[in-house]
Amino acid sequence: MGSWWLEAVGWIGSAVLVWSLLQTQLRRLRVINLVGCVVLIVYNALNHVWPMVGLNVVLAGINIVYLTRMSREKHDAEVYEVLEVAGDDTYLRHVLRVHEGDIRRYNPEFVHDPFAGDPSYLVLWGDETVGVVLMRDAGEGTAQLLLDWVTPRHRDLTPGEFVFGPEGPFRRRGFRRVLTPPDMVEPYYESLGFRRDGDAYVL
Repeated sequence: MGSWWLEAVGWIGSAVLVWSLLQTQLRRLRVINLVGCVVLIVYNALNHVWPMVGLNVVLAGINIVYLTRMSREKHDAEVYEVLEVAGDDTYLRHVLRVHEGDIRRYNPEFVHDPFAGDPSYLVLWGDETVGVVLMRDAGEGTAQLLLDWVTPRHRDLTPGEFVFGPEGPFRRRGFRRVLTPPDMVEPYYESLGFRRDGDAYVL
């Protein structure tokens, strides 16, 4: 079984595994790693390298377990917590400073005003801060978002759902329209069930 195409399968599987480790988003990492494991299971089975088959079966199983858990937790309000803080909160300012580069990548016009009167929100996953939402009340049930940012690890798990969802603070405060931050890159609100209305998204 030493044909060139079989060797190509092995190299492709190895390359996919390496590529998966370069991903910053957890779910994407697991999906790509699972694909690599499946390819290597086929390759090693055809070459009768059973220890490597066993290893990749175990790794594939681990990926499936974590992907299942992520899918279940993605909409679980008990997993994420939304914490309201003041605009000049010391920890909030620390988060904004540490992640300034990534924040500006997706919100290039963002400037933090720590003395704005409207609340700020930190999105927590356990004891890890995974998101920041800053806004101001634009009146008539409209919230003008100044910043809506999520860490790369959790970007494909949409933790913003717990800020804007039915039980989130925006709905509780009576907001029904959300204006995206100026020049925000890749707004994701339609994936949360928002309807686009010009420059706004309607809850």
